[in-house]
Amino acid sequence: MKEYFKKTIILGAFLILIVSFVASCEPFVDAGPPTTQLSGETVFEDPATVRAALANCYALLCNSVLLTGSIDGLSIKLGYYADELEPYGGGQSEFAFFQNNLTATNSTINTIWSNSYNLVYALNSVLEGLENSSGISDADKEIFTGEALLMRSMIYFNLTNLFGDIPYITTTDYMANTVTPKVSIPEMYARLTADLNLAQQKLPVEYAAPSRTIPNRSVAAALLARLYLYEGNWELASQKADEVINMTEFYALENDLDRVFVKDSQSTLWQLSPSIEGMATREGQNFIFTMGPPPSRALNPLLVQAFESSDMRKQYWIGTVSNGSSTWYHPFKYKQRIRTDVSSEYSVVLRLEELYLIRAEARSHTGDLTGAANDLNVIRNRAGLQDTQATTPAQLQDAVMLERRLELFCEHGHRWFDLKRSGLAGANLSQSKPGWNSTDILWPLPQNELLLNPALLPQNTGY
Repeated sequence: MKEYFKKTIILGAFLILIVSFVASCEPFVDAGPPTTQLSGETVFEDPATVRAALANCYALLCNSVLLTGSIDGLSIKLGYYADELEPYGGGQSEFAFFQNNLTATNSTINTIWSNSYNLVYALNSVLEGLENSSGISDADKEIFTGEALLMRSMIYFNLTNLFGDIPYITTTDYMANTVTPKVSIPEMYARLTADLNLAQQKLPVEYAAPSRTIPNRSVAAALLARLYLYEGNWELASQKADEVINMTEFYALENDLDRVFVKDSQSTLWQLSPSIEGMATREGQNFIFTMGPPPSRALNPLLVQAFESSDMRKQYWIGTVSNGSSTWYHPFKYKQRIRTDVSSEYSVVLRLEELYLIRAEARSHTGDLTGAANDLNVIRNRAGLQDTQATTPAQLQDAVMLERRLELFCEHGHRWFDLKRSGLAGANLSQSKPGWNSTDILWPLPQNELLLNPALLPQNTGY
């Protein structure tokens, strides 16, 4: 991304970031200073301009970066990498993820890395501009800063769990960025904890819009709960999950499974809207198929078989397609596949069900076995299942992992991250994935980034 710092606009009204993602495919570290930079006086005099810039950041998360339901997003790529999806098309790149056969020169790896750091750079521009602005009120600065910190934290959290040690970049100083070294995972988690706690303080309790497309304080608490869970900080994971679950004036589980992913679902904490009203989510476009064989991808039969016969999620969230002799399955959480007058669904990033499962897992580690079982049963009963029979800590932890697999399948890589953080990836994938190697627990750092910034060395083991 040699032209990245030249092409990234620092917050142009309604145009920021669009230019930066056109033809932006070379390493982000190899560039000169921006040549299209707008002055702070121009950009940061009007909160509407900053709001427009942040709106484009959300749009990029939805359409291009990590959380996107497109073929380069975590839902699809990690669905292959774990055991949720099987490719039926898409060429060699799709099969490389399915076969756990990635290389440091893989173009998708480079795209995911570059697009993520592009957006980090843009968010850093927002944060710097807000800090130096005299035209934005303190109240607006607080909210905008909280949003930018939360988005940046979400990006870094996912990148860390994909690649391991990575650079933590907080400036738009291109000279400093080109030689930024990696930070360890514990150090990254400490910095993200600080960032998310600050974001939670700055974000409002209320949503800025009923669509829940702009995060509020509970979204920061939810992401902190997830971070603490991955860290093994069970007490704080449970505490943060409590904060969200207890916000009953905002959130409630939808008893109708068909309503969980509609745009006005009460279980949604944060979602991303399609770019054009009436468009289906990218998840709906890329997961649903109506004729067999599947044109692109289908659910792994092992996942389908993991559901109990009475589990209503199998009925409501898995689509079945048959040509008379063969049967295939696809994720059917999102129902809208084609454009209509009004979008019925947005892409869900965080939802209440995950917080119950976070708290259940955390409680199983802290000795609150009754509370852990109660949280599990909230999710199981809603799916039409009987109460869990698990009673010991080990049984409850296994039950939580299974419930996470069934509840959160094909949502932003939860299955892969759960296998990775629990140390169960090898045991689960070595038999079903012939290309599995223990070093596949991390993705390779992009080779061109290593050539441009030797501070990123060493390469991850196995590559």
